[in-house]
Amino acid sequence: QVQLVESGGGLVQAGGSLRLSCAASGRTFGTYVMGWFRQAPGKAREFVAAISWGSGSTYYADSVKGRFTISRNNAWNTLYLQMNSLKPEDTAVYYCAADGRLFSSVSYYSTEYAYWGQGTQVTVSS
Repeated sequence: QVQLVESGGGLVQAGGSLRLSCAASGRTFGTYVMGWFRQAPGKAREFVAAISWGSGSTYYADSVKGRFTISRNNAWNTLYLQMNSLKPEDTAVYYCAADGRLFSSVSYYSTEYAYWGQGTQVTVSS
């Protein structure tokens, strides 16, 4: 069982930056693919970014590529999402997710992730 707790959301003006953190419980954090997803009001949850368990290879949605950076610190059981050049369309609840399968491949699909945080609100004003 993995528990995930996000922090770092808030209100920011367009063009600004935020850094989200996700603290994970358990001793197997380093063996899981980790991802960030988001859900805007009235819309489906969508993939934002993911990072592999080993080399730390990163993957991004086209809408955030070049602006967001996902990273992880396995010693601290923490996942990060650095968000720069924020746009109003980035407004959403952001969720941290863990694949939950040891040494798996990266997936863009939310159904492949077994554990989820409670979400943190990010609001970008124009």
